[in-house]
Amino acid sequence: MSTIDYSDKIPNNVNLSEDRTLQRALEHWQPGFLDWWKDMGPDNSRNFDVYLRTAISVDPSGWAQFGYVKMPDYRWGIFLNPADADRKIHFGDHQGEAAWQDVPGEHRANLRRIIVTQGDTEPASVEQQRHLGLTAPSLYDMRNLFQVNVEEGRHLWAMVYLLHRYFGRDGREEAEALLARRSGDADNPRILGAFNEKTPDWLSFFMFTYFTDRDGKFQLAALAESGFDPLARTTKFMLTEEAHHMFVGESGVSRVVQRTCDVMNQLKTDDPAKVRAAGAIDLQTIQRYLNFHFSVTIDLFGADQSSNAAIFYSSGLKGRFDEGKRTDDHKLHGTNYPVLDVVDGRLVEREVPMLNALNEVLRDDYIKDSIAGVNRWNRVIEKAGIPFRLKVPHKAFNRQIGTLAGLRVSPEGKVVSEAEWKAHENEWLPSAEDRAFVASLMGRVVEPGKFAGWIAPPVMGINRHPIDFEYVRFN
Repeated sequence: MSTIDYSDKIPNNVNLSEDRTLQRALEHWQPGFLDWWKDMGPDNSRNFDVYLRTAISVDPSGWAQFGYVKMPDYRWGIFLNPADADRKIHFGDHQGEAAWQDVPGEHRANLRRIIVTQGDTEPASVEQQRHLGLTAPSLYDMRNLFQVNVEEGRHLWAMVYLLHRYFGRDGREEAEALLARRSGDADNPRILGAFNEKTPDWLSFFMFTYFTDRDGKFQLAALAESGFDPLARTTKFMLTEEAHHMFVGESGVSRVVQRTCDVMNQLKTDDPAKVRAAGAIDLQTIQRYLNFHFSVTIDLFGADQSSNAAIFYSSGLKGRFDEGKRTDDHKLHGTNYPVLDVVDGRLVEREVPMLNALNEVLRDDYIKDSIAGVNRWNRVIEKAGIPFRLKVPHKAFNRQIGTLAGLRVSPEGKVVSEAEWKAHENEWLPSAEDRAFVASLMGRVVEPGKFAGWIAPPVMGINRHPIDFEYVRFN
């Protein structure tokens, strides 16, 4: 078992105590991180005892322990998957070479950019979610929110370790900047657009953790293929934590849908106004939230054609999702891939070199994975006997990045005029009225085993505890 040393000021499994210079640098960064958490972490929660899981090893057979922790005392640290001494780079121009243990000079700038961009998303999501504890629909959900938050904080530590360990002064400056940017700040925003959006309510949070944390899964999986071994080992362990975040999102939306279906059947109505009057979120509004969060998230994969994506792949810095399971030559020279374009007011596919379309390859893999979860939500609706189905919108819908940026496309994939878009926008995306209605339902429920009226209880509790377990204790 690859255990983690909790006797150190910074828990780790990288023998940090043997590198005194690095240890001092990270210990110098740590107070700034704690100040950031105090200022931008979960609002008004510092003295709560939260039933959290903490990594005690990176062994997949049992790496976490559960117990009550005050979040500012959570033992954030640096955890890498065990090293494989024989690991080889298995894609790109360096295919077959030994994985790099240090940063190759010619790839230094690109690797730093990749690590900083990934690192910036972690504190951003904490900032986006910092007020949600004040309106948690149950102690169970509050605890899950806080678990997501502390793990995002640990993922920040994961990237900061790489910056400090491998990038010298530049890395230290980048690590400081990760604490200086703020989600949604007009003067110093987070790097990626989706991480500057507000997460004002719990339906948004569940959609975010389903869709946007799923982007994290695909990005981390692509980085886990990296020829830079410390990055690959770091992101492989991050993926084990990311799975819980997606579970929170998928199960959260499923429970909202379940409650809505229960209300519809109790009232024998499919009228959204009557469903809302009963304190549930109508399925049409859930669809509009889905449309928004899906479209914002698929922009995170970048432009459909990207020379940077080609460079990252050919250089061995970032692979494809499940690179090792693919049966091509893992170099992709002379291979094409379809991307969307607009010709005469219609969406058409055209073939481009796959190396330049790797963002689109990853986006398409993500879309297939996203659809699978939406189909599971639909099984809840189907089981309730209601003739309504949630759908993932067309990938050209509401795009702000790449060839499709700003193009007006309906959720079904039809190019429409600006006038037609405006006429239907409130049917396709959440309106101010929708958001105000959902906000009106948000109120904190803190009695163990009780849940807000707009969401169904979960099927089971956490770590074999009952649903009415005291997941958060207030002091």
